[in-house]
Amino acid sequence: MPDTPSATETHSARGPGRILVAVYGVLALAATGRSILQIVEYFDRARLAYVLSALAAVIYIVATIGMARGDRRSTRIALLACTVELVGVLVVGALSYAVPSAFPDKTVWSHFGSGYGYVPLFLPMLGIWWLNRVRTSAA
Repeated sequence: MPDTPSATETHSARGPGRILVAVYGVLALAATGRSILQIVEYFDRARLAYVLSALAAVIYIVATIGMARGDRRSTRIALLACTVELVGVLVVGALSYAVPSAFPDKTVWSHFGSGYGYVPLFLPMLGIWWLNRVRTSAA
């Protein structure tokens, strides 16, 4: 039986989308682990930075699940998550340079994701591009 998309599927997790889902999943795990450690061990050092790091982790989880599910609603949610992620990494990245005392330790979005090889800076752009591409092809 051929695998044909239904009216509600975008297949965001097919083809190159599988790699994107995997990268998002790894980043979600890394950001979650780091933010939990920082909140548990060092919260008094930089409360705002660590809360923003935990928020980033939640956004990565939402984007990962949305892309993996692949239906239209989930794809829209993933697109929103990627957009918030891009705004977040740009704002937090700029703030981490403007007010370095607020970001004494690296977080996922500080310094535009330099602690993660700048993947947090480029990943949302790639995610937005991919999700728009699969939404267009499903329409």
